[in-house]
Amino acid sequence: MFKVGDLVTRISYNNDIVFRIVDIKNNIYYLKGTNVRLSADSPKEDLLKCDEEKINDGFLPVLEEYRTLDRNEYFYLPGKILHIDADNEYLEKCMNFYKKNKIKAYGVFLKEEDLQDNITKYLDMYNPDILVITGHDAYFRKKREGNNYKNTENFVNAVKEARKFEKSHEKLLIIAGACQSNYEELIRAGANFASSPKRINIHALDPAIIAGSLSFSDKSKSINLINILEKTKYGSDGIGGIITNGTMYIGYPRE
Repeated sequence: MFKVGDLVTRISYNNDIVFRIVDIKNNIYYLKGTNVRLSADSPKEDLLKCDEEKINDGFLPVLEEYRTLDRNEYFYLPGKILHIDADNEYLEKCMNFYKKNKIKAYGVFLKEEDLQDNITKYLDMYNPDILVITGHDAYFRKKREGNNYKNTENFVNAVKEARKFEKSHEKLLIIAGACQSNYEELIRAGANFASSPKRINIHALDPAIIAGSLSFSDKSKSINLINILEKTKYGSDGIGGIITNGTMYIGYPRE
């Protein structure tokens, strides 16, 4: 017997992703990935209970950009991040990542359907160099009424609102999307980085890894696009983007 809060995998998917049961209605079990930004539903017969220890997948990178800064002569002002997430648990994971890498970041919990109407308020409040807009999404391969994506439209509309606030891709770097999002539409809407080129799932930390890498990238130089994408769990299959300059000012001399 399964209950809300149990950790499970799906037999029909070779038990590839660990989920937590978040709701049960009419014998349908609603699931949320513990490390992957994916929501799903399943009948009881397809579920297999798993242990708490499987939650930690060991993926918590430290950004090399931070470790290798020359602290003898120069001082550094990394870009400031506003991370808006529709999942509180994932938001906490990302904020811990920023803290570990000593990045100035503000976290806001906001459901996908509320993004468009509130994004400008938080941009005005925090005035970030980098904006992350993420949460949950899904690509329905069988055509549904309206469109094939669960939340891409919400992310697209939020990106468009953010671009009304700041049109320049150099002054505000935007990372948008979640699992299986419509990558091309998000880039067209104005995102610098977006998921998911191959319509695959992405790790909960992937948007934060991109944001952190941009924060520590030299403002006077173009980013190493391929190098940044390779830092994520699933690389360019999960997230893609455009070449832009970084957001970190470098000064001389130190006090």
